[in-house]
Amino acid sequence: MKKKKLWTLGVMLILVLSTILAACGGSDTKDTGSKDTSTGGDTASSGEPKTLVYGRGGDSTALDPATVTEGESFKVTVNIYETLINFGEKDVTLQPGLAKSWEPSEDGLTYTMQLEEGVKFHDGTDFNAEAVVKNFERWKAGADKFPYYHSQFTMGGKQIVESITAEGDYTVIFKLAQPQATFLKNLAMSPFAIASPAAFEKNDEALKDHPVGTGPFKFVEWKRNDSITIEKNPDYRIADLPKIDKVIFRSIPDNSARLNALNNGEVDVADGLSPSDKASIESNANLQLIERPSMNVGYLGLTVTRPPFDNVKVRQAVNYAIDKQALVDAFFEGLGEPAKNPMPPLIAGYNDEVKGYEYDPEKAKSLLAEAGYDGKEIELWAMPVPRPYMPDGQKIAEAIQKNLADVGMKSKIVTFEWATYLDKAENGEADAFLLGWTGDNGDADNFLYTLLDGDNIGSNNYTFYDNKELHKLLVAAQTEMDEDKRNELYKQAQEIISKDAPWVPLAHSTPILAGNTKVTNYIAHPTGSDRLDVVDMQ
Repeated sequence: MKKKKLWTLGVMLILVLSTILAACGGSDTKDTGSKDTSTGGDTASSGEPKTLVYGRGGDSTALDPATVTEGESFKVTVNIYETLINFGEKDVTLQPGLAKSWEPSEDGLTYTMQLEEGVKFHDGTDFNAEAVVKNFERWKAGADKFPYYHSQFTMGGKQIVESITAEGDYTVIFKLAQPQATFLKNLAMSPFAIASPAAFEKNDEALKDHPVGTGPFKFVEWKRNDSITIEKNPDYRIADLPKIDKVIFRSIPDNSARLNALNNGEVDVADGLSPSDKASIESNANLQLIERPSMNVGYLGLTVTRPPFDNVKVRQAVNYAIDKQALVDAFFEGLGEPAKNPMPPLIAGYNDEVKGYEYDPEKAKSLLAEAGYDGKEIELWAMPVPRPYMPDGQKIAEAIQKNLADVGMKSKIVTFEWATYLDKAENGEADAFLLGWTGDNGDADNFLYTLLDGDNIGSNNYTFYDNKELHKLLVAAQTEMDEDKRNELYKQAQEIISKDAPWVPLAHSTPILAGNTKVTNYIAHPTGSDRLDVVDMQ
């Protein structure tokens, strides 16, 4: 009996010790992407590392922001890198970044910037004026490799930044070939974040997979089509930031699966949610709805170099054939409005006088007949991932397919993996394709010139649309420093675009995100790239 008691006591001691050891070992270094003792809001009260798990609809294509043009990459890089100028926390006002001040000359051709001192890149090298110069020299020299730089800082085939020089360690002087109204706004855009020269001089291609910036978070790991992990930069230049220790970006393509992951505690924040999810989010006491200010457009692009869309009457017919209001009602559920221009109404220079195309199937049929359309089936490309301007590309494509069939245009819906989709569209391989744009800097130039000017064929102009009269207006607007005159030029540009119809502008949306209520101070930025340094977890 005594022996049995001793044996029982021994078992109890082992169990107690096992429990204590398990508690001590509960935080490990594995990033499984699921909520455990090492991730999520539950760690905040225990003093253990705070990990935010972010669920999103698609993976990044690369982590060198200078080489990409899509938002899934910028969502990550905006937290690893910094730009010379920042946008405001909730808007696109210009604020100090790595440059603490800047001074333009009276003629608008010279900008002198004073830089922050004592900043280190994640590889331990110094951020200084020479590092800024080397980044710009890298971009300037790589026309094919850095299309965004040449899209934003080239006019009429001529580079805007004539020279950039370091004057001492912390002063940079830009000399421009001609005035550019958007120069400072462009510098705040995610593609123009400053990378470590030591990193790209050692291996330029490696930055796509192993980014090295000065930002609040450092890169840890990328599991393709699964997750990207970043961790707190202990040497970040702003004291007490970031508030959290680690962020895991999880790729969950299916909208309902992403919301389920949020409900189940597998992720702490989920973006790209369907407007139809709003009611269930608001009724769940454990969740918070986060609305992103609208600065976007979703569209159906019509590649003007491919039959049948090389005929303007066919493009106009497709505009008349699509019931935009029905699309908005069915898929945006009160969080969108039909579009008639390639940029949203909140952007200065928006032309509300443009009539646009009403839903008129009979008019569409008439135009197709005039165009001599032969009835050949087209390919209709559906986006494989949800985007702020396109909550469900497949379903919207199906609705458009029905609209086109009603006027005698047969279409076959096709799709590809996201990076492949973008590459093929950029190469002009699509007949008609769903895509969209979230503004980078709040300026009309970033919509009209970036997306529809001939200079940007091979970059963001996937329709291959090239109108010389439009080009003259857009280039003139870039150098016009009088805002009223600029706005008038953009209004004229929208009239030309509407008539030529390279797009069917579909909708401007108010994107929604959701988060666990333990997540605090999450600020959804209108550009779609959210800085997570101020986010905390209760």
